[in-house]
Amino acid sequence: MTRISLFAGGLLSLTAAITTSSTAAAAAQAPAPLSVEQIVDRNIAARGGLAAWHAVTTLTVAGELDAGGKPNHALPFVLKEKRPRKSRLEIIFKDQTSVQVYDGAKGWKVRPFLNRNEVETYTTAEIKSAAAEQDLDGPLIDFAAKGTQIALAGTEQVEGHPAYKLRLTLKNGDKRNLWVDAGSFLELKMDGESRKLDGKMHKVAVYFRDYKTEHGLTTPRMQETAVEGVKQPPYKMTVSRVVVNEPMDDSLFQKPQLAAVASSRPKRP
Repeated sequence: MTRISLFAGGLLSLTAAITTSSTAAAAAQAPAPLSVEQIVDRNIAARGGLAAWHAVTTLTVAGELDAGGKPNHALPFVLKEKRPRKSRLEIIFKDQTSVQVYDGAKGWKVRPFLNRNEVETYTTAEIKSAAAEQDLDGPLIDFAAKGTQIALAGTEQVEGHPAYKLRLTLKNGDKRNLWVDAGSFLELKMDGESRKLDGKMHKVAVYFRDYKTEHGLTTPRMQETAVEGVKQPPYKMTVSRVVVNEPMDDSLFQKPQLAAVASSRPKRP
């Protein structure tokens, strides 16, 4: 599962909810000429401010993932994140719990729905992908300290919203584009990790929608992932619950124990 963490920065996928009148007003004028630093500062302020995000040590996000765009195929999930860069994702599929765990350096997965009833170590490619994920506060907060470089790549329309296009070069050299709403200064869209389907590589776009403010933090409550050039509906992640600074023992992010996984069932939100 591709995770672009914007729940601070995690998890976490969505376009900002703004009124029809404000959308029309924004569309009627070009975005103001701003520097990268000004765009980032306004984004951080729109999401709750630097102090609020620095106070977050753990983040729990729960909700449902769709499976093929059919409501009755929604899969309950719980994503737990802890600084620095630890994550645990549990998904229920056919009464079985799939687990993905990353401790900041190593990762493991349990996939009983594929009849693989053992703990599998992340592949080299999966480790690289997990290491490239942002910390729970997202790609823009403390970007320089994270080793990310940002350049302004102009302005574009994203689903009718004027947006600043930022080109991010991550610490590992990977490049991603991120579009920030010129009105709300919340993230609208980001490049996801390309996927190989039918023997071809396809670009992936992640949209961030339905922002809400809770615990002083503004986060997207829906993430939609679209794979370009394939005939399939976007994958959607809907968030129903966000918990800040829930106590989390580091053992949650260690190599899973099969007995513990079998007894674990994320509650339907």
